[in-house]
Amino acid sequence: MTPARPVYFISDHTGITAEIIGKSLLSQFPSEAFAQVSLPFVDSLEKANSAAQQVCDAWKLSNIKPLVFSTLTDPAARAALDACGAVVMDIYGHFLNMMVGEIGYPPEPLRGRFHGMSDDNSYRSRIDAVNFALAADDGLGLEKYQRADLILVGVSRSGKTPTSLYMAMQYGLCVANYPLTPENFDGSTGSPHGLPKSLQPFRAKLRGLTLAPERLAQIRSERRPNSAYASIETCKKELKQAELLMRSEGIPIVDSTHRSIEEISTMIKHSLSSDRKN
Repeated sequence: MTPARPVYFISDHTGITAEIIGKSLLSQFPSEAFAQVSLPFVDSLEKANSAAQQVCDAWKLSNIKPLVFSTLTDPAARAALDACGAVVMDIYGHFLNMMVGEIGYPPEPLRGRFHGMSDDNSYRSRIDAVNFALAADDGLGLEKYQRADLILVGVSRSGKTPTSLYMAMQYGLCVANYPLTPENFDGSTGSPHGLPKSLQPFRAKLRGLTLAPERLAQIRSERRPNSAYASIETCKKELKQAELLMRSEGIPIVDSTHRSIEEISTMIKHSLSSDRKN
């Protein structure tokens, strides 16, 4: 059996950028086996030399040349990593050289500028948005809906909470979420169409999530195995009623069955931007 090719994500800060770009590129080779290692906070020449040695050791052990995705900003540290002889993809170096040629002067290297706290207002807005999402989760904090940028609706376990938190952390959006339950479908919430009164003033902020019944049953079974709540019949019924309700109210719906949280969030954010333009 061929050993997995060593892959390193090396950064002088969190390594998020290196991992996002690197894993995106690796996904284009689904038949290949990769042994992935993240080395964040390589913020000195000594640490860069140690990282380079680790890459060399992995090469000797596997007898396969490693792939290295690097976002190191210090030129000396980048040179130390290049010297290891692996396939080093210097993400910042490649694109910065192109930008310097166009802009006409060198950059001012500062590690962690994008994922750090250098933009205090942006950082605070994201933290505030996360706190909002937690306070307005699962139908809580109805008095906060006026402030919400977005309100996600859907049946229980349709992905509302993780999507709310991701959009808060990634985009700084204040996202509430509200569960649609059987009571909403039988008209007992005060609306002939079942939309709760607390949501009616905020129709423009509403976005719905749905998914395949089989996937919902699987997710619910992990929480309450062998229960009526997780049965395929219950899931089919609730999803059908929820989708009818959302369509009757003109609520845009995203099917999350085969989509990641990143994809779902991007689609919803784009729909908000489109609404504001119209």
